[in-house]
Amino acid sequence: MKKNWPLWEVFVRSKNGLEHRHFGSLHAADTEMAIQNARDVYTRRNEGVSIWVVESKHISASNPEESGELFEPAKDKVYRHPTFYNLPDEVKHM
Repeated sequence: MKKNWPLWEVFVRSKNGLEHRHFGSLHAADTEMAIQNARDVYTRRNEGVSIWVVESKHISASNPEESGELFEPAKDKVYRHPTFYNLPDEVKHM
């Protein structure tokens, strides 16, 4: 019986970016193979500086239909909005 390789989600940080972005999915036998395949598939033009891979079964997501219940409490915490804070000029990339 042939065993299927697990599905991996690929996140890449580009040279001009500060965060990793989801680039896609691929199948691989293990982490090392997933990183190498992600490099070959998603950074062919040498645009990446960092790759993250995570097996898809380890990702949990909220249900968009329940977003009101999940995000409603945040509306009561207006102090979390960045407009209430003054950042010094030395702080970059905020």
